[in-house]
Amino acid sequence: MDHVVRVLETEDQFTVASEESVLMAAIRQGVQLLHDCTEGGCGTCRIRLMEGCVRYEEYPLALSPEDEEEGFALACQARPESDLLISTERPMEPCSAPERYTATIQSVRNVGRDVVHLTLALPGAEQLVYRPGQYLNVLLGDGNKRSFSMASVPNGKTVDLHIRRVRDGHFTAGQLPRLGPGDRLDVELPHGLFCCRKEDFRPLLMVATGTGLAPIKSILESLMDDPDCPPVSLYWGMRTEDDLYLHDEIQSWAERLCDFQYVPVLSRPGPGWQGRQGYVQEVAAEDIGDFSEHAIYMCGSPKMISSARKLFVENGANPGFIYADAFNFQHTLVPAE
Repeated sequence: MDHVVRVLETEDQFTVASEESVLMAAIRQGVQLLHDCTEGGCGTCRIRLMEGCVRYEEYPLALSPEDEEEGFALACQARPESDLLISTERPMEPCSAPERYTATIQSVRNVGRDVVHLTLALPGAEQLVYRPGQYLNVLLGDGNKRSFSMASVPNGKTVDLHIRRVRDGHFTAGQLPRLGPGDRLDVELPHGLFCCRKEDFRPLLMVATGTGLAPIKSILESLMDDPDCPPVSLYWGMRTEDDLYLHDEIQSWAERLCDFQYVPVLSRPGPGWQGRQGYVQEVAAEDIGDFSEHAIYMCGSPKMISSARKLFVENGANPGFIYADAFNFQHTLVPAE
């Protein structure tokens, strides 16, 4: 049986067919709803049910039972069981529409045991506007693509990437080792909805594992020297001390961010490590305790993000102020770098 969905803020109306999700029906009929991963992992498509009810074929990672009790749903997984009146998330700052560029490699350098720092020059991108935290697609020429978060703020000239080398990776093992300054790559950007929500006016907790640091670095650089920058805490989880490829640079950020706290956390520390160890989300919970006043940004392994979301909500975090990089969920669901 078909059901009608009405959007409170825009007065848009569309029909959802039997077994179709709210999001897929909206996309099919040209109705704009915020979304990213489409797999229930990021929470970007979060809506509030003002009237009606929905069901899920599989319970989505990014929706807690507490969220559901408060009337929230994830449009990408929700199947209506009645007509719906929904309220959508607030809009974000505008950015450029995704566009294809032929990028020129400016530099390639190893910054860690298995991480490559790639700087791309973007001729013709002087007017490009992207939100710090977004990602780009590298187009491989055979119909495949690889997605990497941008680790730099928009400047109309260059983009930095942190690329983890993957054994047998189609791009990172096959093409990346042969690239050097002057070589070209076809890229498409910007993509994604992971970005800073300055209107939250809350202390920021940034939690990353691995190269999930890249979009968080972009966000934090956009806040440097900003008189309205809120207090910032960054917890970065890695295996060993050698994996902390930006450790020294991050420590210098305290000079340009408000009340900045940086806590590296190692899961497999060596005998000389004097810092914190264990799981990064558990260390953050141990330090902060009550997350009710924080806006939380997470990027890294899906296992960490799922565990952290549950832990933080149990300790007072408002799910409406938890943001996760959906790109990582996509990369877990399909073979990628």
